[in-house]
Amino acid sequence: MKRQWPYHLVLMPLSLLFAAPLVWMLITSFMPDAEINAFPPHLWPSHIDFGGYLKVLTEDSYPRWFGNTLLVTAVAVVAHLVLCSLAGYGFARLRFRGRGVAFVAIMATVMVPTQVLMIPTFLVFKSLGLIDTLAAAFLPWLATAFGVFLMRQFFLSLPRELEEAARIDGCNRLGVFFRVVLPLARPALATLAVFTFLGAWNDLIWPLIAINSEETYTLQVGLTTFAGARHTQWSALMAGNVLATFPLIAAFLVAQRHFIATMSFSGLKG
Repeated sequence: MKRQWPYHLVLMPLSLLFAAPLVWMLITSFMPDAEINAFPPHLWPSHIDFGGYLKVLTEDSYPRWFGNTLLVTAVAVVAHLVLCSLAGYGFARLRFRGRGVAFVAIMATVMVPTQVLMIPTFLVFKSLGLIDTLAAAFLPWLATAFGVFLMRQFFLSLPRELEEAARIDGCNRLGVFFRVVLPLARPALATLAVFTFLGAWNDLIWPLIAINSEETYTLQVGLTTFAGARHTQWSALMAGNVLATFPLIAAFLVAQRHFIATMSFSGLKG
């Protein structure tokens, strides 16, 4: 087997470079504000200070923001897995008039900047009475063109013989989808779930526009309240960001082994 250590000599410094902001955020979360604002900056706290974490965890609003974000993200992930897998399978296997045009139209939405859609989306949501509700935060995440494309490409890589054998055994189309196709699509579903989780959890711009009351803030919007034009509570802000980052790291570590499988899966083993 070819030795990989020359590549590691390049990858290790790069990984440290990308990890540096996370490490600095973690160190800063244990500093008092006086040391954070000092110049020149302190690279290490003189003593471990939990003031930022105490302020965040004892703040009545932070658990509510965390719960709101968890709800929005859970709805987004479940809706993505259901709707994008159904749409992707339809475009990959079903033959119907206008299939190619419909798929091209869906993929064309990827080229539309998100900023262009914000005002029309806001006006639609306002007319429906959804502004300043959690529904306004998760409805744009119910399905995306990227999710449909990812699932379609994965389903195209599956051999049709597997589905035809199930149809011969008496399965209808939905039975084939749920009993044969979806179990084979677990790597793609895990990858889509992680991408959706990261996007919905970190979403800031749209919730900042669509949500006004503190009770319905998501975590990312709520953390902006610790930063102000004249005074920023850096220890609380960094502590809140550390706590908000843990679920993302955990989701990535759980599903990272599925990423390569999603791109290289052939549908057959052995």
